[in-house]
Amino acid sequence: MGEDGETRPFILQEVEEVSRTRSAATDRRYGVELVCRVWGQARSSFYARRRSSSEGAAPMRRGPAPFLTDEELLEHVRADLAASPFSGEGHRKVWARLRVRRGIRVARKRVLRLMREHKLLSPCRSRQSVGNPHQGEIVTKAPNEMWGTDGVRILTVEDGWVWLFSAVEHWNGECVGWHACKRGDRYAALEPISQGLKRVYGSLEAQVARGLALRMDHGTQYLSDHFVNQIRFWGIETSYAFLEQPQRNGVAERFHRTLKEQIVHGRVFRNLGEVRAAVRAFVELYNREWLLEKSGYLSPLETRRLWPQTTDQRAAD
Repeated sequence: MGEDGETRPFILQEVEEVSRTRSAATDRRYGVELVCRVWGQARSSFYARRRSSSEGAAPMRRGPAPFLTDEELLEHVRADLAASPFSGEGHRKVWARLRVRRGIRVARKRVLRLMREHKLLSPCRSRQSVGNPHQGEIVTKAPNEMWGTDGVRILTVEDGWVWLFSAVEHWNGECVGWHACKRGDRYAALEPISQGLKRVYGSLEAQVARGLALRMDHGTQYLSDHFVNQIRFWGIETSYAFLEQPQRNGVAERFHRTLKEQIVHGRVFRNLGEVRAAVRAFVELYNREWLLEKSGYLSPLETRRLWPQTTDQRAAD
């Protein structure tokens, strides 16, 4: 209590200091119990405030100090992962190699904790091989240099998931062929390519499209022997996108994104027939009316129509 009879404000630091002070008569510490009783404060309030003030601090490690600190052990773990010829190994094998090959005897759960804290466990680690970075442009300066192809799935009520494959010209963004079907196999993936060849080249003869490259991802349809042999028969060169870099097939990917935004998102298709009707109408409208910045805000068909004039102008310059 204060001199005026009012209760003193509870100050944690002040109670800590006074409780450690030794009595001049007994040479013993006053202690928390005596200080709180004299000041008219509950000990539970003192301990609650001391506990809340220390919650933000990191807990101290119990037991004797290890012969390797966490930082030193982490360096050994990283070195073991870097030297391993395999990928996707868990903490148990790391712990075992440290124990057997390097003579570092530590608790397995400690290795697990360090690898988890630093995202070194197999689901979190990236692959050890270095991927090829995407550099350069994929838009061509002239027609029939590169097409892109890809497949997407669309959900229907009666037929479930159906497939849509398309082929897109990299030069002007034109959809030169598409095919919607129930089974998305290698034969279905070839259909838009054959449509594009008949539309642009007017034939499906051998080596009709020499000089044309086909950009695609690593889907099973595009890796099959039938697909690869058929496009080689047409004289088309395979051009696969880098792994985990879909931007290298960005022309076909962007076309499918536009298609989904315009006719798929927010719409429920009854069956495959409705999907085909919607895609057919969209592709015709897209090729005729969709404006692309890379073409000077011309539609794909306008860009193709004006190409002979552009070629004559470049030759004159």
